[in-house]
Amino acid sequence: MVTNTLIGGPQCACGKLPSLTYGGYSRGSVALFWTPNNLDRRTLPVKMSVEVERKFLCSDGTLKILEEIAVCMGQQQFHDQYFDTPEFELTLRDMWLRKRKGCWELKCPTATVNGTEDRSAEQSLAAALCTHYKEITNLPEIQQRVEEVFKKTCEDRESETAPSLGDESWLCRMNLVCFAEYVTVRRSFTLGDEGVQIDLDQADFGYHVGEIEVLIPEGGDVQSAQEKIRNAAHKLGLSEHERVEGKMNVYLKRYQPEHYAKLLSAHVL
Repeated sequence: MVTNTLIGGPQCACGKLPSLTYGGYSRGSVALFWTPNNLDRRTLPVKMSVEVERKFLCSDGTLKILEEIAVCMGQQQFHDQYFDTPEFELTLRDMWLRKRKGCWELKCPTATVNGTEDRSAEQSLAAALCTHYKEITNLPEIQQRVEEVFKKTCEDRESETAPSLGDESWLCRMNLVCFAEYVTVRRSFTLGDEGVQIDLDQADFGYHVGEIEVLIPEGGDVQSAQEKIRNAAHKLGLSEHERVEGKMNVYLKRYQPEHYAKLLSAHVL
């Protein structure tokens, strides 16, 4: 792994990057080249994309393999806030409205993937461990999608004018409140030229999880993305049967049990 001078990345008060610990294995503070564009491929110049992802638990052995076969892109820290109505009208539809680094994103479920009948048993198992969500990052379109869910429009919204990123009055108009909030330290890797990104996340509520992710354009080949994820998981020595909870699942289970129970009943989680 090549170590470079830290440029602009998140730092602790001591001026060092925070440490990450996975499976009892502590990775000390590192100085790496850090830029938001390197670490977050959600800056792709497309209005909508589909995120195909599998979560995993990172053991000492998995981390060692990852450092040997992948390129470390650096480390960053970000603060997430998730919003919904008090009746959970968005999340009960598996729609996740998030604010990160001052930018809004809405994750929506995608249509069923075609061609599943042609898969082998191994491919089907691997696909079952993956999630795929459409990602919308254009704020006017996010607002429109949310309004469609509520079957109403905001009377004072001007259709000809794009809303300001700093204007959050629309949250009040739609009765949206923050139901989850946490900080994540993320270390990111890229796997060759396969378009696979691997993130190791440490949330401030004590949960560590890894993510293997492929980002494709809307209408892209989801099965191909799932196959890339399956191959990456195989290289890391991951189980083909272990389903791992994401940060949100664990957060809701611990801190919002009523919300969590409703999502379980609706088969969202």
